[in-house]
Amino acid sequence: MKVLPFKIPKPDFDALVFQEDKDIVFFDKLHQHKEIQVSLIVEGEGTLIVGDTINYYKTGDILVIGSDIPHVFKSDQTSHLKSHMLTLFFTEISFGSHFFNLEELKELKPFFKRSRHGFKVASHKKMISGLFDQLAIASKFQRFMILLELLQLLSKSSYTSLSSFIYDKAFTDIEGNRMRNVFEYTMNNYSDNISLGTISEVANMTKNAFCKYFKKRTNKTYITFLNELRIEHACKLLLTNKDLAIVEIAEMTGFHNISNFNRQFKTVKQMSPTAFKILKAPKVF
Repeated sequence: MKVLPFKIPKPDFDALVFQEDKDIVFFDKLHQHKEIQVSLIVEGEGTLIVGDTINYYKTGDILVIGSDIPHVFKSDQTSHLKSHMLTLFFTEISFGSHFFNLEELKELKPFFKRSRHGFKVASHKKMISGLFDQLAIASKFQRFMILLELLQLLSKSSYTSLSSFIYDKAFTDIEGNRMRNVFEYTMNNYSDNISLGTISEVANMTKNAFCKYFKKRTNKTYITFLNELRIEHACKLLLTNKDLAIVEIAEMTGFHNISNFNRQFKTVKQMSPTAFKILKAPKVF
């Protein structure tokens, strides 16, 4: 099966697909699909790349990934948590080309606008999670009704976008495999010294050609992407490993110069590592 494009397996006459993923790790190849994806992370944590942006997912997150947005879940295998996700897949024309344009469904339009860049839900999470809990035992008709309730809640919930830039053309198989190899190599080796020469070889391109290719498809340089990935892993370590010194975290995430680590951290997070640790640490009352 080719990773890009990726087809959601479904019966011929099903317009809505419910899928339960339960394993050690989630499917970890860069992929895109026509269907909009609405997911609840029941258990698990790791890195989520959506479009041009690196995010971190955890248990309880509710995520929406729009049609044809390249994305990959990279489960944290050092975590004791298993990977368990509930998902609904559908398209804007699953129920007919004009269904979601009906006047009665006008209040759902914010959902589709937000989904174009993907988003993480920040409110109504308890109600949305409760609806997901009903899906496993629901009939197909009941799942359709639950979907409409979900879309209503997702349309009025507060949220944060998952991506700031979406390449407006679907990847070809060759492009998809190339980007998959680049992302996969980077996620597996971010703590090492990855040069532009090395990653260009992974992409099977010259250095100059690769730099232009990556920038066009992600709206950022490869080095910026690499630094953002490293900083996201550093953030996790800052919050989950209290005994590690900041200089140790810098080394573990590929920064072999503490001044450069502090500078890059402030560029990505608009604050120092120390300030981030104080601000984001769980409050004890």
